[in-house]
Amino acid sequence: MDALRGIKVLELGQLIAGPFAGKTLADFGADVIKVEPEGVGDPLRKWRLLKDGNSVWWEVQSRNKSSVCLNLRTSEGQDIVRRLAAEADVLIENFKPGTLEGWGLGWDALHALNPRLIMLRISGYGQTGPYRDRPGFGVIAEAMGGLRYLTGEPGRVPVRVGVSIGDTLAALHGVIGVLLALHHRDVNHGQGQFIDVALYESVFNVMESLLPEYDVFGAVRERSGSALPGISPTNAYRCLDDQYVLIAGNGDSIFRRLMSVIGRPDLADDPGLAHNDGRVSRAAELDQAIEAWTSQRSPDAVLAAIDAAGVPVGRIYSVADIATDPQYLAREMIVDAPASYGGSIKVPGVVPKLSATPGRIRSAAPKLGEHTHTVVAEGWPTHTSAAHGEAAE
Repeated sequence: MDALRGIKVLELGQLIAGPFAGKTLADFGADVIKVEPEGVGDPLRKWRLLKDGNSVWWEVQSRNKSSVCLNLRTSEGQDIVRRLAAEADVLIENFKPGTLEGWGLGWDALHALNPRLIMLRISGYGQTGPYRDRPGFGVIAEAMGGLRYLTGEPGRVPVRVGVSIGDTLAALHGVIGVLLALHHRDVNHGQGQFIDVALYESVFNVMESLLPEYDVFGAVRERSGSALPGISPTNAYRCLDDQYVLIAGNGDSIFRRLMSVIGRPDLADDPGLAHNDGRVSRAAELDQAIEAWTSQRSPDAVLAAIDAAGVPVGRIYSVADIATDPQYLAREMIVDAPASYGGSIKVPGVVPKLSATPGRIRSAAPKLGEHTHTVVAEGWPTHTSAAHGEAAE
C-alpha cells in the first residue's frame, strides 16, 4: 500500500520547485496530474542534455505523473482546472504571485469551490511583502537567503552550489507543509488551507547559526572554502596525485584518534586542543599537520587508515563514483526505471525510506499531453498506475 494512495494532486507549476514537490508526493502514491502548456510543455523538457529531443532530467522530475496539456489563459482551460480542482486534495503552483488570480484560479475562488483543497504556493519572495511581485529564481533566492555569500574560497567571487538547491529546498518545505495540512484537515477535522513558501526563506531556514551569531557578536560569517568554520579539524586534505579526501576529526575523542593515526601524539595530548574551542584557534596548524601526512599517501591508503581508527572520512564523489558505489546500490539509490522514450534509464531511488509504505517508481515520465484526452473526458484516474500501467520496482 502506498502511503499517499488516493491523494489527488493537481500540479500547475513548471521547471523545478513545484514539480519537485509533485514528484516527491507521486513517489509515495499520490495521483499527480501535471498540467503543461499546449505545444511546448514544461520548459524543463528542453533543459540540459536531451535524449530523442527530451531532457533526461524530465525522466526523474516527472516520473509517476500524468500529463495534461491546457491553455490556462483560455476560459476552456480554466474551466477544466476548476473541474479537476473541485476533486483534488492538493494543488501545486509556482507562478509569480497574482498569476492564478488573473486567470480566475486564485485561492479564494478555488477554496470556495472546494473547501478541502490544499494549495501549495511556491514563489521567489512569497505571496506578501514588498518584493512579492518580483520574478524569483533559485539562484537569486540562494543569494538573498545567505548561501551564495558563504560559498567559495576566501577573498574570491561567491560561487553557485552545483545544483538548484534553492528550488529543491523550497519544494521540500512545501511537501512538509502539504503533509501538515493534510493531517490537520483529515485528523483534526479542519478545512483546506494554502501554504505560502518563499524560495529565499527556504534557503534562510537552513542557515544554522548565521543570524544569532550576527545578533549576539556582530559576526558576519565569511567564505571558508572547504573548511567548516568554527569546528576543527574538518577539511578537504590533499593526497598524492592532487586528489583530496574529507576528514572530520572534530569530536574530542575522534580528534585524539586522528592525531594518533597521523603520528602526532603531541597534539593528541596537548590540553589546549582537548576541546573544539581550543582547536578552532589553532585550525591552520592542525590542517597543516594533517595534510603533511595525507599528502604523502594515496587517497585509498588515507581512507583505509583513517576509517580503521573510527574517524569520519570520505572521498569526494563524482557521478561516476556514485553510479558504481556499493552503498548506493545496496540502498537502491541507483535504480533502473522505465523511460518515456522506451527502454530504461538509471535514476535516483526514492527518499526517504519508509519501512511499511516505501515509495516506488510506478511509471515513466509522461509524453507531452499523453493523458489529456482521458483526463478531460473522464476526470481523475482511479490511480496513477491505472493510467500508465504498473512499472517495475
